[in-house]
Amino acid sequence: MKKSSILAFFAFIALLPLSRVSAQETIKRKGYTLTFESNFNELDPQLKKRLIETFFVVYPKLSKEYNPNTLKTVKFFIDTAYKGVAATSNGIVTYSSLWMVKHPEDIDVVTHEVMHIVQDYGNSVGPGWLTEGIADYARYKFGVDNPGAKWALPPLKPEHHYKNSYRITARFFAWIEKNVKQGTIKAVDASLRDHTYKPEIWTKLTGKDLDGLWADYVNNPEL
Repeated sequence: MKKSSILAFFAFIALLPLSRVSAQETIKRKGYTLTFESNFNELDPQLKKRLIETFFVVYPKLSKEYNPNTLKTVKFFIDTAYKGVAATSNGIVTYSSLWMVKHPEDIDVVTHEVMHIVQDYGNSVGPGWLTEGIADYARYKFGVDNPGAKWALPPLKPEHHYKNSYRITARFFAWIEKNVKQGTIKAVDASLRDHTYKPEIWTKLTGKDLDGLWADYVNNPEL
């Protein structure tokens, strides 16, 4: 490349919007590695610190509880181009910069998303509502500041069903753990990971199928 071309190239790079430039940092603690990348230059340093600290608090606990063979290296990416809330794939959690700005208190979005890494269901034989329900149950159980985000499991309503997913399903699971049999959700999670899950597992574990459990829950939904 000629000298004039090189100068023109660097001049072009200098004119690129700063939001396209990603800053990356790698943190290692007690056998786990988190790579933190962001193209959002306005990210609050204190929020970044909280995201990192939350990972190192909850991820080892989730690993110990559900899947000791989970990935030991995870990546967080705060992305200005991502328009959702957060998404996880192949050990990478992408967070919306807009969500971070509007909901800086929602730190346990980390807990939900890294639980998806721990779940590691691959081509699961289980339904999507079950995957998301377990992830929100993990947030409920292991979250570091759900109250700060005004995040809670919703009271049962007539229109609810266990297939509604997320917090509605998570509350049902919390009820099962408290009132039916402790360890049920952990066992179901394991069956999804080794691809042996069948609906009959609920009867095997608790003596009732999902519909029967839900009927009991509706009759006495207190946690």
